[in-house]
Amino acid sequence: MRIVHVITRLILGGAQENTLLTVDGLHHRFGDDVTLITGPAEGPEGDLFDRATNRGLQVELMPELIRAIRPATDLRAYLLLRRSLRRLRPDVVHTHSSKAGILGRAAAWAERVPAVVHTIHGLPFGPSESSMKNALYIGLERWAAQRSHAIVSVCDSMTEQALAAKVGRPEQYLTVYSGMDVESFLSPRRAREEVRCELGLNDQEVAFATVARLFERKGHDDILDAAPDILSKNPNVRFVFIGDGLWRGRLEEKARELRVAHAVRFVGLVPPDQIPELLEAVDAVIHPSLREGLARVLPQALLVGRPVISYDVDGAKEVVLPETGILLPTRSIDALTAAVLRLAADPGLRRSMGAEGRSRFAQQFRHETMTASLRSLYSRLLDRTKTDVRSFKAQLRDS
Repeated sequence: MRIVHVITRLILGGAQENTLLTVDGLHHRFGDDVTLITGPAEGPEGDLFDRATNRGLQVELMPELIRAIRPATDLRAYLLLRRSLRRLRPDVVHTHSSKAGILGRAAAWAERVPAVVHTIHGLPFGPSESSMKNALYIGLERWAAQRSHAIVSVCDSMTEQALAAKVGRPEQYLTVYSGMDVESFLSPRRAREEVRCELGLNDQEVAFATVARLFERKGHDDILDAAPDILSKNPNVRFVFIGDGLWRGRLEEKARELRVAHAVRFVGLVPPDQIPELLEAVDAVIHPSLREGLARVLPQALLVGRPVISYDVDGAKEVVLPETGILLPTRSIDALTAAVLRLAADPGLRRSMGAEGRSRFAQQFRHETMTASLRSLYSRLLDRTKTDVRSFKAQLRDS
């Protein structure tokens, strides 16, 4: 097949890793001709361009495809996408993220691409957004859904929320869980003791990691707000913030103001292949994000054998079960405090939850499973298109 994937930014992030693994699998496993079109990787989050180059993947940078809404630039990006699709002549266009999803689907539909697919990694609308933004995004997503042959959700919750907002039709949707290199999490490269030493953690300390951009809606403020009470009851608790972002300075200052800086490790930006060993080095994972599709760190932590604490948002409930972790009401600092203290005090509970998550999800989140499911979807869509064309020609002959 000739396939084009379109994404707004190739930064270090869940949607981007998902997309790159898909492109890699389609190219190397199935032998497809795959091109990834992406906008610039703006911001301090790092990017995946070197990884794509090292894997021999075809990536085209489109500077006009930016995250911010700028009508003139967006129109230019739309026209350039149409030009690229005319040159590449793909059988399938698969879009990711909000901006690329709108412009990419519009361009693919206008160029009559046989199969147009979009993945919802996380909805651009929801309770954490203003009513005006929600109205705009819902309207755009409804419009784009009419220009999609199929819509992939990374969890069932995304489908439910999209349909509740009247985005698309039920028959358009398919859930395909976000894939990852499962083996690297089942068997991290370095020993737990070695990595804990580098993090400055001793044997008595119970470490809770958070893997996310240091930015709004990721919940780092909630952890810091809970930290004074947690540490007053259990001084051995430590918090490990893995990732970087525009809020790092502000969060470091807040930790100092709350007098909890000694208990917070700011690890900074790390390559994706270091995440497994960092998760194994800690004792549990907290993910208090206010909006996600299905955060990759939740199954990643469980694959390593670590229990998870998460706010009950979007797809979290599909992996954070009573047997694998603790699901909390959004923005409940008291509940977050209680959950951390409960896991910190009970190593047996941490082991049992982690072991259960490891056994439940090892197969479900393999990137090979994800890529095979997506390629099967493409084949069905293309077969349907061929059938429709044959039927149309038959009707013309009969008339």
